[in-house]
Amino acid sequence: MDAKRSTNVQPPNDIESCHRIIASLKSQVEEQAHSVLELKSHNDKLEEKNIDLQLKVEKLLQQLFGRRSERRVDGDGQLFLDLGDEATPEVVSALEEAIREAEQVTQDAEEEKQKRRRKPPAKNDRKFPEHLPRIERIVDLPEARREGLKLIGYDEVETLEWIRPKLRVRVNKYAKYVQPIEKNRVEEGPAIISPERPTGLVAGDRFDASIGVEVIAWKYFYHLPFYRQQDLFAGSGWTPSRSTLANIETSVEFALRPLAEHLRSFLKTDACVGCDDTGVVLITPKVMPDLSNHPRADRVVEVLEKAIASGKPSIQANFWGYYASRLPVVGFDFTVSRHRDGPDDVLADYEGTLIGDCWSGFQKIDVRSDSRIKFAACWAHARRKIDECRSAFPIQVAKLESLIRMLYDIEDQIKTLDDAERLSRRQSLSRHVLGLIDEYLQSETMSSPKVLPKSNLGQAAAYVRRHWAALNRFTEDARVPIDNNDCEQLMKRVATGRKNWLFKGSLSAGERAANLMTIIGTAIRNELDVHAYLDDVLRRALAGETDWSALSPPAWRDSHPESICDYRQDERRQAADRKRVRRARRRRLKK
Repeated sequence: MDAKRSTNVQPPNDIESCHRIIASLKSQVEEQAHSVLELKSHNDKLEEKNIDLQLKVEKLLQQLFGRRSERRVDGDGQLFLDLGDEATPEVVSALEEAIREAEQVTQDAEEEKQKRRRKPPAKNDRKFPEHLPRIERIVDLPEARREGLKLIGYDEVETLEWIRPKLRVRVNKYAKYVQPIEKNRVEEGPAIISPERPTGLVAGDRFDASIGVEVIAWKYFYHLPFYRQQDLFAGSGWTPSRSTLANIETSVEFALRPLAEHLRSFLKTDACVGCDDTGVVLITPKVMPDLSNHPRADRVVEVLEKAIASGKPSIQANFWGYYASRLPVVGFDFTVSRHRDGPDDVLADYEGTLIGDCWSGFQKIDVRSDSRIKFAACWAHARRKIDECRSAFPIQVAKLESLIRMLYDIEDQIKTLDDAERLSRRQSLSRHVLGLIDEYLQSETMSSPKVLPKSNLGQAAAYVRRHWAALNRFTEDARVPIDNNDCEQLMKRVATGRKNWLFKGSLSAGERAANLMTIIGTAIRNELDVHAYLDDVLRRALAGETDWSALSPPAWRDSHPESICDYRQDERRQAADRKRVRRARRRRLKK
C-alpha cells in the first residue's frame, strides 16, 4: 500500500500548472514521434542498402554463372493488341498482314521439317571436297593368305589427313651484265646492268608477302600473340624472334595503311553509323615519344605526361569500333583514353546519325557538330538495364520486356520492306508501342512505394525517360536500326584478341592494330577468305597499286567470287531462319 501511494501523482490545483504539464507531455510526444521517424528513415535506408547489395551480388553471380542470352519467353505481353477506337485502317491492315506472315512462316517451317524427316540423307553428304588431292594406298592380305583367292574389288574408305605447313626459301638470282668499256669513257669505269628488283616487304626482300599475311592473320584473325606464333613457325623449321614478327607486322601495316584510311572514309558515307568502345591496357612509355606530326598530340601528351609523372606502369586506353548500317564496311580507332575527342575526331566530317549507348560523350554530339550528327539511342542497352531488375521486380520487368519485344517483332516483320514502307510501319506500329511503354512507365505500378527512385528499376526507368527522344529516333528514319547490336558484336573481336595479347606496348602499336583490324574486320563482314584477300591486296600494294577503292573488300569480293566463304553465308542464313521461325511461332501462340 505504501508503494502504491508513493506512485500516485496528485493533480495540480491551478490551471497554469496543468498547461505546463500538458505542454511538457506534448514536447515528449513530439520528441518520441521525431525519434520514431528517424528510426523509420534509418531503417528504410538500411533496407534499401540491403536490397541494393543483394541485387549487386545477384548481378555478379549472373555474370559469373548465369545465362548470357537476353532472349526471354516468360513475358506477359503479346504482339497483337486491342488498339481500341483509335486504331487506324493502316494499323489494322498491318497487324492482319503480320498474322498471315507468322502463319505462313510457321507452315513453311513445318513442311520443311517433314521433308527432312521423309528424305533420307544423301550418301555423298559425308564425302570430302572433290578438289582435295587423293593419295591411294592398297591395303591387302598377306601373300600367304591370298593363295587360292580371287580379287573381286576394293572397299574405299576416305581418311582426311593434316600436313603441317611447310616453309621454303626462294632463291632469286638477279642476272648482272657489264657494258663494254668504250675507249673514250675509260674514266667512268664499267657499267653494271641488272633487272629491276621489286619492292619487298622488308629491306633486302627477306620475307615474302605470304609471311606477312600469316603473321597478321594469326594475330588479328585467329587472335594469336607473337609467342604462340613462334611455336607455330618453329614447328615448320624456322624460329623467328618476337621483334622480327613485330617488324613484319609494322611493314604490312605501313603498306596497307592507306587502305584502312580509305575504308574509314568510305564508312562515313553511310547515313547511319554505330559506335562502341572497349578498354585496353597501354604500357606507359619511359620517355615521351615524338608526337610532332600526330593529329591528337595535345591529348596524348596530356595523358602520357600525367602517367609518367605519377609513375603508373600502364594506363587504360581505348579501342573504338564503327559499324556502317547499310554499307559492308567497319572501322576501328585507338585513343589513349575514353574521351569524346575520339569519336569527334573520326566523325569530324560526317553528316548523318550516330547510334550507340547513352554515354555522355555521345549525348551532346549534335551540339558539338552543329547539328551535322544526330544521336540515336540503342534499345538493347535500355532493355539490358531493365532485364537486370528481373529478380527484384519480376512483374514490372516482364511487362516492360514484353512491350520492348513488340518493337523487335515489328522490326523483324518489316526488315524486307523498302525504306518508305518501313518508315510508315514504324510510325504507325512502333510509335503506338512506344506510347504504351511511356504510359506504363508513368503508371501507378511504376510509381508504387516499392519502386524507389534509387532502386535498380527506378534507375532503369529514369534512364529510359531521360533518353526518350534518342530512343524514338529510329521511328524518324528508316535507315536507323533499333539497336547497336551489330557494332557490339564487332567489338567481340577486340575483346577476344585482348584476352590473348593482353596489352599494347606503345601508342603506335595500338594505332597499327586499329588499322589492321579495320581491314580484316571489313573482309570478315564481306565473308571473304581473309588469307586470300590479304595476300592479293598486299602484293598489289607492294607492286605500287594505289586504287584503294578497287582493293577494298566490297570491290574485291565482286571480282573474286571464288574467295567468298559460302559456309559462313549458309550459317548466317540458317541462324536467321531459325530466329524468324521461333519469333513467328511465339507470336502465333500468343495471338
